Amino acid sequence: MTAANPATSSAADAPARRGRPGYDREGILSVAVQLFNEQGYDATSVSDLARRLGLAKSALYHHFSSKEELLSVALEAALGGLEAVLDDPRAAEGSASDRLRHVLTGATDVLVAQLPAVTLLLRVRGNSPVEQAALERRRVFDHRVTALVAAAQAEGDVRDDVDAAVAARLLFGMINSVVEWYRPGGGVDGDRLGADIVRIALEGLRTS
Repeated sequence: MTAANPATSSAADAPARRGRPGYDREGILSVAVQLFNEQGYDATSVSDLARRLGLAKSALYHHFSSKEELLSVALEAALGGLEAVLDDPRAAEGSASDRLRHVLTGATDVLVAQLPAVTLLLRVRGNSPVEQAALERRRVFDHRVTALVAAAQAEGDVRDDVDAAVAARLLFGMINSVVEWYRPGGGVDGDRLGADIVRIALEGLRTS
């Protein structure tokens, strides 16, 4: 058996390079979402993204097949997190108002944890199949929250002189507004933000 060339062995054993150092799949996605939020998804080209990253487009395509895939993965992070809150066993236990409290707090926590992705989700307009699918999932989510508000109204814990769908929209209008002013590391504690929003929102809806 011939002795292995040290230089050849070292090259063979080294992990495959993944684009420019510092940019793996998650890093590219993070920069893409930031750029989509800055410029708008439709106005951002793959060339814009490659330029921001300092990568050739071929290196970018090594990780993501298209701009649409980047959008899809980012929206999944936001929608998957929100749907997981509704599917959590705690969203099916206890009184309807307790379940509503859990969902509102959990949704705010997802927004804080996935702030760039949720910001992107709130800005999609249905201009592509990926966006249309995301909007449909949002509609399903909204319907489920509306049903939870209606159940809390039926139990008498939440005032019923406000339409359940309107109440749900107003509640999430408050939560979604967080993307406009919350900044991680700023003066607002993200860990207690959900509880603060729920306290303000539900106290205004209680019957007594």
